Amino acid sequence: MNCCRQWTPVVAMIAVNFALAITNVLFKKILDEGVSLTIILMYRQAISAVSLAPIAFFWERKNRPKLTARILCQLFLNALIGATLAQYFVLLGLEYTSVTFACAFLDMVPAITFILALPFGLEKVNIRKKAGTAKVLGTLVCVGGAMVLTLYKGKILVRSNSRATTRIINNANTTISTKKKERWAIGSIFMVAGCTFWSSWFLLQAWIGKTYPCKYSSNAFFSFFSAIQSAILSLIMERDFTKWILKEKLELITVAYAGTVASGLCYVGMSWCVKHKGPVFTSAFTPLIQILVAMFDFSILHGQIYFGRLSILILLS
Repeated sequence: MNCCRQWTPVVAMIAVNFALAITNVLFKKILDEGVSLTIILMYRQAISAVSLAPIAFFWERKNRPKLTARILCQLFLNALIGATLAQYFVLLGLEYTSVTFACAFLDMVPAITFILALPFGLEKVNIRKKAGTAKVLGTLVCVGGAMVLTLYKGKILVRSNSRATTRIINNANTTISTKKKERWAIGSIFMVAGCTFWSSWFLLQAWIGKTYPCKYSSNAFFSFFSAIQSAILSLIMERDFTKWILKEKLELITVAYAGTVASGLCYVGMSWCVKHKGPVFTSAFTPLIQILVAMFDFSILHGQIYFGRLSILILLS
């Protein structure tokens, strides 16, 4: 029984990151087709709030603590940092780069979470011990690897067989190549910002989990506030209301899946894991996303695999 309890957080986080990897691939697919990222973020969070609200109401109505103004402010801030800003910048970075490249930056999440946890006493380091030295070296490797990943690509190791990919490769020496490099540099900055916000969410969730421990209710409010924030952001950035209507089947499937599974069940699972194992342990599983995404990117999105970046990805993992 104790063995099962010890492995439950590990299995849960593997399942969560597998679901998030699928979400990132689907988002990249519809973003390349011109869908507004603020619109899909709004729908994603709204669907998550609607799907979690009934579960929270019936499952936690007897043990739910009193909802005070302070707790509401904490949940609002948590939604702003952990959902609205984090997902917005990650999706923006995803739009500017490839799904494999963007998700490689998620390796920085454990390192950033570890650095941010130190001042708050959520993580302790003794560099005289092997465990402390390993944590410091792991942090430096993650941050350094992400910086090298931005600057170094290497030769193409495996090419996709799709015609679309072949045309892209044949035009690689044109002026489009220069623009693409600029976009990838900008996308890297967006990904670093998104990873920093996401790392901050792990710490905020550890704090909120103590004052408002109901994971379904807190995530329902989390998604509700984020949906409102995303709607305001959409009104500011997307004035063309025809783009607010999702017409394609893949767009509807992606938003429904992301809302119910990624923003709903996955965030509940991560909240539960943060409560039982802490923010650093939970964030340590994010490198799994890039491994899964790299396979999906090549097989589904027909992306190329570069020797330099593959070597760095293996090192970071």
